[in-house]
Amino acid sequence: MKITFFTYQSVMFVHGGPHVKILALQQALQKLGVQVSLFDMWADRDRALDADLFQVFAANLAVYDFARKLHERNVPYVVNPIFYTRRSWPVVAAFSRLDRLTRRFLRGLWWDYGFTRDVCHWALGVWPNTRAEADLLHRGLGVAKEKMRVIPNGVSERFYHADPALFEKSYGMRDFILNVGHVGPDRKNVVRLVQALRQIDHPAVIIGRPIEGGETPAVRRLLESAPNILWIEGLDHNSELLASAYAACRVFVLPSKFETPGRAALEAALAGANIVITPHGGTREYFQDMAEYVDPYSVEAIRRGILKALEKPPIPALRERIRQNYVWERVAQRLLEYYQELLGKAPAPFT
Repeated sequence: MKITFFTYQSVMFVHGGPHVKILALQQALQKLGVQVSLFDMWADRDRALDADLFQVFAANLAVYDFARKLHERNVPYVVNPIFYTRRSWPVVAAFSRLDRLTRRFLRGLWWDYGFTRDVCHWALGVWPNTRAEADLLHRGLGVAKEKMRVIPNGVSERFYHADPALFEKSYGMRDFILNVGHVGPDRKNVVRLVQALRQIDHPAVIIGRPIEGGETPAVRRLLESAPNILWIEGLDHNSELLASAYAACRVFVLPSKFETPGRAALEAALAGANIVITPHGGTREYFQDMAEYVDPYSVEAIRRGILKALEKPPIPALRERIRQNYVWERVAQRLLEYYQELLGKAPAPFT
């Protein structure tokens, strides 16, 4: 089986969740005997289209033209939409209808939800990462349930074996509160997190590359008077120091406005940390009742959730749940089964 992966070009600049997912799934699927290539836009046409199936990551403006060209040429593709919003499905549906009207009567005026809808409707198959995402796609954008398969996000098993010694030796810290992720985007909610951490008499670490603009200036100002918080401005995802930080912390906190479900939280849970996380975006499907869920819009709720998690002993059942269900090898096996099912009903490729 030949699969070609495609996503938005700026993924290499961001080095976030989709970048990690693409490379991890490529490796895991190859171990299962699948030929997986990354799309080369400069390859000749026949070579570029030499695949049984294309896998598109994201369903937005950045991949829209590529998905449309595949659709026009009858080339089958599957999409992992990476789509979620705090807006209710009736609001999403209303904007989708508005998009159809404006495209018809006001040429050149398009809405974001219309891009997501079309990319999903053209696809042979759609795999959201949570049931909450699937429900939003179905009820809000009209994506047929029959073409969807919920396949979870994944995590590298190496975090299960992480050793706290390296981080403790490097920074002299153990049993601290940890957050990992980009600093700056409004969705990540780092300002409220820092405000909560400043009210807790306990050491904390933030590991995250700053994105200039957004919340970053406010975070910098708050940290100037927060001696209990250490900010490490980014570690490579493959860094042993990052894995060691997960193993050395006591509580990992991710109070984003939504996550699906937050790969860093999966990594921390696999390393043995207690988890404090947003309830929005399908996180309960992964962490069940073994995490503290906090209102991301309330600094006090975030503070209380962290304090509760600090008081609790580690939860081995959560660690084992992540290992048994969400390591990349298991995710890749489920994805391969979905590919095999879809290829049995794929249209003849464009020639």
